[in-house]
Amino acid sequence: MELDDALRLVQLAAEAIAKAGLVHAYGHCSIRLNKESFLVSAARPLSLAAHLPGVVCPVQGALPDGVLGEVRIHQQIYALRPEVGAVCRIMPPAVMALSTQRIVPVPRHGIGAYFPNLPLWDDPRLLRNDAAAAALAAHMGHAPAIVMRGNGAVIAAATMEQAITLAWFLEDAARIERDVRAMGFDPQSGRLAPEEIADRQVWAGGVAERMWDYLTG
Repeated sequence: MELDDALRLVQLAAEAIAKAGLVHAYGHCSIRLNKESFLVSAARPLSLAAHLPGVVCPVQGALPDGVLGEVRIHQQIYALRPEVGAVCRIMPPAVMALSTQRIVPVPRHGIGAYFPNLPLWDDPRLLRNDAAAAALAAHMGHAPAIVMRGNGAVIAAATMEQAITLAWFLEDAARIERDVRAMGFDPQSGRLAPEEIADRQVWAGGVAERMWDYLTG
């Protein structure tokens, strides 16, 4: 991907994630440029990074000066998963609240179907060394997201459009999970059946494109 095109996508995604309330002062997003490098948002709150140049980082090797330490998570995911084209580190409030109780959303509605087996990283500490970031990426496996206990979540997708769509979907799934539990229902009831999940896990029909337009419009 050309650098100018990548920067525009990163800036749009940064602004969209910030406006949607999925980050606050902390959070970052990135896009793969090629097999060897990716572009990450500026080391500022994403509401401000939307107007700043990003930083090109290597998929392998030391991060450039001034890049946030947890960008190692992006680096390790890109290295482990060649199908991933974009990564978002987010701090969505409903996801965060559930995670403090080691709860992750389960598929209860159509949007939640994108997260059938959501992994939990059961450690609230920041990941600022390569070993910890690599362990998180391995624990995430090929899931579209991983929830970090008391520390937000990470999204990985083929495109930036899909990444911010999944970021919004994850918070909506967490809101549903929180509300269902607050109503006193059995947490094991009301889950989508496997065939219902499979039928809803699609990107055809402009799913990501429509959410991209909604969030960036």
